[in-house]
Amino acid sequence: MIVRIFQVVTRPGKEAAFSAFFHDTAIPLMKRTKGLVHVIPGAPLPDRPREFCFVMVWENIDALKAFVGEDISSPHIDPAEAELVESRSIKHYQFVESHLLL
Repeated sequence: MIVRIFQVVTRPGKEAAFSAFFHDTAIPLMKRTKGLVHVIPGAPLPDRPREFCFVMVWENIDALKAFVGEDISSPHIDPAEAELVESRSIKHYQFVESHLLL
């Protein structure tokens, strides 16, 4: 399985608009995406009010590519979010099974 961490920084003053998009569009879209095993959406903390994220666990690299295309470093951007976002970052990791919770 593949872990994908997708972070977004909104444009100044666009926090509320992006939050509405995040909750009303992005989270429901991700929850119904084929090949996605688990998604954890993250909303901003008070000290970083412009930062949002998704931590996703994909079945495999092929499932991820079916969603984003061959270049997995590219973000999947909904047209509704394009003007709200200042920057994005994406990182990928191999999922490691663990039975320990710290």
